[in-house]
Amino acid sequence: MKFKSLAALLATSATLLSPVAASAHFLLHYTDSSLIERPGDVPVGLIFWHPMANGHAMDMGKPEEFYMIHNGEKTDLSDRLQPATFKGAENESAAYTASIPVKRSGDYVVVTVPAPYYEESEDIYIQQITKSVLNRNTLPTDWDQPVGLPTEILPLNKPYNVIVGSTFSGQVLADGKPVAGAEIEIEFMASEPDLETFATTDPTTGEMPGGAIVAISDANGVFTFGIPKAGYWGFAALGSGPATEHEGKELSQDAVIWIEATDLK
Repeated sequence: MKFKSLAALLATSATLLSPVAASAHFLLHYTDSSLIERPGDVPVGLIFWHPMANGHAMDMGKPEEFYMIHNGEKTDLSDRLQPATFKGAENESAAYTASIPVKRSGDYVVVTVPAPYYEESEDIYIQQITKSVLNRNTLPTDWDQPVGLPTEILPLNKPYNVIVGSTFSGQVLADGKPVAGAEIEIEFMASEPDLETFATTDPTTGEMPGGAIVAISDANGVFTFGIPKAGYWGFAALGSGPATEHEGKELSQDAVIWIEATDLK
């Protein structure tokens, strides 16, 4: 759902509390850290989950695309995908593991274009096109460049260099153009998965009492959110993509980005 009528009323995005249920669907790219010290293959888990609630996990189909961009060069990583069973707090689900070949210094923009997921309770399909950024040796190369996806969130801060107490801003794009009035759901990864056991861990926080954390993009597609806690934060622009139908049913084509925030030392 998009609130385009609100865009004219907001000079900048505002963080709002939605009356709907707090937990939200999020496709996770999870690595133990987004800052990579040594060259090698970096393990990653692809999980479709409710990460802030440590709740129900959904079955993933095989992604349509899985790749990385480094120094402007795209590398297909689909042959690195391995089916796996994620052990959540409430249930087990079909998920994937993979590895990202991080060798040279710079940014590695990781992209998953998942197969649409059928949400039976809403009778719609959901496709969360997801980005995250790894970095080696603090050399910035690709983080601030659009990938060219049907819909994506372009970070306006380094996504691996966000300080707790500061803000993170992003621009929602569809076919390369700003999306005004997009609804962005925001979730903290309260339970970071254990990649060795591929299972959930004890949560470090609970859900918000006021419902889902939501921001609305302004006329330029930009939103801003204050970061209150260290860890991974996910931002999902709901229905921001141009595709609206799949197999005869409504499709919510969402743009997702994950960032890692750290405390100032």
